[in-house]
Amino acid sequence: MVVAQDLPPKGGYDSIQWKRNLPSRGFRPSIYLAILGVTSFLGFIPFINGIRERRELTREKIWARAHILPLLQAEIDRDTVRRHYATVSREKELTQGLDGWEDGKPIFNDDKIHLPSFVSLEGVKKA
Repeated sequence: MVVAQDLPPKGGYDSIQWKRNLPSRGFRPSIYLAILGVTSFLGFIPFINGIRERRELTREKIWARAHILPLLQAEIDRDTVRRHYATVSREKELTQGLDGWEDGKPIFNDDKIHLPSFVSLEGVKKA
């Protein structure tokens, strides 16, 4: 008796499809990476220009302050001189009858320059 054995067909069976056969959607990942890079670069351009403009405005502000400083110092000096003459005139009024008092003489006995300091006497009652 001849036994017929079940064998594969000649040329073999077809391969088994074990992967999902989905169509690809969109671009390759390298294309997305390139788009992200270009977008980031184009977004950084205004950011960098803003940093440069802010730096320029800061430099301009520093130079403006440096150039206006002598004018402001002159105003402070004028105010100091005005206050000094007002203090001397007030001192003359208060010390009219005192003997041995020199008006406008400095109170320090040295040759150093002492910047004047002013005290606000508002609210002080006169005796």
